[in-house]
Amino acid sequence: MLLEIRNLSIEFPGTPKPLVAVRDVGFKLSRGEVLGLVGESGSGKSVTSLAIMRLLPPQATIGGEIRFAANGGAPQNLLTLDAEHVRQLRGSGISMIFQEPMTALNPVMRVGEQVAEAVRAHNSVAKKESWDRAVEALREVAIPDPERRAHDYPHQLSGGMRQRVMIAMAIVNRPQLLIADEPTTALDVTIQAQILDLLASLREKFGLTMLFISHDLAVVSKVADRVAVMYAGSLVELGPREEIFRVPAHPYTRGLLDAVPTLNTERGRPLQTIEGTVPPLRDVPPGCPFEPRCDLRIPECARALPPLVEISPSHWARCPVANAKRAL
Repeated sequence: MLLEIRNLSIEFPGTPKPLVAVRDVGFKLSRGEVLGLVGESGSGKSVTSLAIMRLLPPQATIGGEIRFAANGGAPQNLLTLDAEHVRQLRGSGISMIFQEPMTALNPVMRVGEQVAEAVRAHNSVAKKESWDRAVEALREVAIPDPERRAHDYPHQLSGGMRQRVMIAMAIVNRPQLLIADEPTTALDVTIQAQILDLLASLREKFGLTMLFISHDLAVVSKVADRVAVMYAGSLVELGPREEIFRVPAHPYTRGLLDAVPTLNTERGRPLQTIEGTVPPLRDVPPGCPFEPRCDLRIPECARALPPLVEISPSHWARCPVANAKRAL
């Protein structure tokens, strides 16, 4: 097991009460596996990834455990490590592809130098060697003429090329875990497919373990081995990709899948929607966060956050109704 998250909770200061961004999230990630983390904007996906990277602001209150087994050693709780130890892991043991490369890249540094800087941050190498490794990383992410492109600034590259630079920076130190936070959101469909193919080839080439974050179910269905569904800060369903898409258990997961149009959808028929809105962080209900919008809700759903229960082998759901049906 490379990564294990146990009972993760994240709160931010608020008035009159704290803002609950993540509540009781837990999952495991085996070596070489891709876990797709899906949900609407504001569901807690990116906050969870920033907690793994220890990049949350100091005012955040974090509970639970994030255990990571670096270099085949014993798992360590990242939340208890000192800042220097985390800095050494960040970028070498765990890397992250951020959502918007134009804001993540330094606009006044050449892209090759930015990748080379990542090399020097974790290796005692000469400047020329770090530059050569940066150019090689750009070649590995299929940037044409990498020797010349390494001298470009971010604004001289297309959106797809900037995203490839971000991927090169993330993989240049051969991390064990790669977190991809919405890596294809701002790209057109053609470039999106190219980036997904690139990530798949890098995964096979370097044996990467990946946490792939997206709100796009179609994208997740192509890259993930398992899928975790989040809603309003809680993990509501977790299971193998085939089961999640074929027999979803939680009403929210079913609602998401039903809302996706297919080639068989009647053109004149209105698209199916989920009634209601996602609750704001200051007003998340004490029970199931989806309960106010759920047509199947029962009184038990509103009392307390339901436990995540295994309803079939390796398939978990946080829903009393689904669990009751499974028991029958």
